[in-house]
Amino acid sequence: MIGQLETPRLMTISPAELVVFALCAIVAITFHEAAHGYVAFHFGDDTAKKAGRVTLNPFKHIDLFGTVILPAILFWAAGFLFGYAKPVPVTYGQLRNPRWDMVWVAAAGPGMNVALALISTLLLSGIGLIEGENAAVAGNALLLSIKLNLILAIFNILPLPPLDGSKVIAAFLPEAAVRPYLSFGRFGMTILLLILLVGPFLIHFDILGWLVLRPADWTMQALLRLTGRG
Repeated sequence: MIGQLETPRLMTISPAELVVFALCAIVAITFHEAAHGYVAFHFGDDTAKKAGRVTLNPFKHIDLFGTVILPAILFWAAGFLFGYAKPVPVTYGQLRNPRWDMVWVAAAGPGMNVALALISTLLLSGIGLIEGENAAVAGNALLLSIKLNLILAIFNILPLPPLDGSKVIAAFLPEAAVRPYLSFGRFGMTILLLILLVGPFLIHFDILGWLVLRPADWTMQALLRLTGRG
């Protein structure tokens, strides 16, 4: 799972808000990765199970560089966050129907983030049961959870290897094109970082803003309208 979040407000975030953000991010990442492993195990591949990745223990999914060091560097240097967790190991040859089971395994992570966003929205609709400052803290945490999970879901379904969306697309490609397409994932992280750091300056166009952040905002507003908060 790979995720990106960009907002100028992060540069003035308080320590308490940073803790809330970190907790929301850890939940989103942990459930995303565990979902990949669980669905792979369901379809016959026990690789993630043997590696201890079918778990909600966040320490099993956090990558020291990708989840901690890189986001911290980008946060202080450029004002946005980008990071990734340890990829869940999947041996597609062990799946009962590798070509199509791969779709479910790949979609499980973003699907889990959508589910978490929906759960957060439902919880937000009942926030009136809490009074005082606790209501404000809980409400802000749930709003952050909704937005963060939607961003992670939308970002990860982009069809650029190694993102989850590429594995969904691969199932519908001709057999001869699948391996070259997925092998492009070796360069995917470099391309993603170039898009994030260099792209806006070269072409003066916020690619990820249009592809990820705006759709996430539109979806979030639609969910909030359903609860009467939009």
